[in-house]
Amino acid sequence: MDEYDEGSKARHLPDGPDCSLPEGPASAGSTPDSTPSTDQDPVPQAPPADPPVPVPVPAPTGIASLPLRSQVVAALALAVVAVVACVHLGMVFLHVAPSNTVTKQHGRAIDDWIYPEFEQNWKLFAPNPLQQNIDVQVRAQVRGADGGITETGWYDLSALDGAAIDGNLLPSHTQQNELRRAWDFYTGTHDNQNRPMGLRGDLSQRYLRRVVVLRLDREGAGGKGAVVESVQVRSRTTNVPPPKWSEEQVSDTPVLRELPWWTVPEEDVTDARTEASAR
Repeated sequence: MDEYDEGSKARHLPDGPDCSLPEGPASAGSTPDSTPSTDQDPVPQAPPADPPVPVPVPAPTGIASLPLRSQVVAALALAVVAVVACVHLGMVFLHVAPSNTVTKQHGRAIDDWIYPEFEQNWKLFAPNPLQQNIDVQVRAQVRGADGGITETGWYDLSALDGAAIDGNLLPSHTQQNELRRAWDFYTGTHDNQNRPMGLRGDLSQRYLRRVVVLRLDREGAGGKGAVVESVQVRSRTTNVPPPKWSEEQVSDTPVLRELPWWTVPEEDVTDARTEASAR
C-alpha cells in the first residue's frame, strides 16, 4: 500500500493557502539568514552630448568678393552710371515740365540733350492718331568730276525705307524711324512758310539736311565722285481712307510741301562719306 494510506501514520500537509513544502537543507557554505542574490538590470547611462556644430560664415558676394582694386573700379563705374541716370531723368523732367525759370535759361542745353533720340511723342495715345501717309522726297544739285553742276531727279526716300522694311523680320531703327522723325521734327518747329519757331528750328533744319545728304550719298546721287552742293526736300501727304463703315469724308488729293534749296556745308558731305565708308 501507498504510505499515504497508512491511517494515523500518514503525513498530512497543513491546510491553507500558504502551505508549502519545507525547504531542503541549505547548500554548503550558506547560512540560514542568507538570501539568494538576484541579478539587477544596469542603470541606463545618458548618451554623450554631440559637439557643437560651427555656424558656417557666408562667403562674400557681389562687389565684396572682388579684389580691392576691382572694387574701387566697380564703385566708380556705378557712380558714373548713377550720375548719368540722374542727369537724364532731370533733363527729361525739365523737357516735359511746364515752362519755368530753368527751362528759360537752359532751354538750348535741354533740347540738345533730348533731341532727336529722346523726344517725347504722344501721337500714339492721342484721340485722333496720325491718319496720313507722308512720303519724304529729295533732289540735289551735284558737282561732277568735270566740275559741272547737274540737278538730279526726285528720290523717294520713304519708298526706299518701305521697300527695305517689307519682308524684313528685324528692320533697323534707322529704316523705320530716322527719316520720319527728322521730318516730323522739322514740321513741328517751323510754320507753313518754313520759318523757324523757337530755339529748335535751326537744329531741326540741320538734322534733316544731314539725314538727306547721307541718304543721297548712299544712293550714289550724281554718279561716282559727284559732290552734293545743295538739296531740296519736299513731302507728299495723302490721307488714309476711312473704313467702309465710317461716315467720315476725307480728301484723297495729295498735298505737297516743298522746302527751299539748302546749301550743303563741306562738313555734312565729309560726315556722310565717313559714315558710308564705315558701313
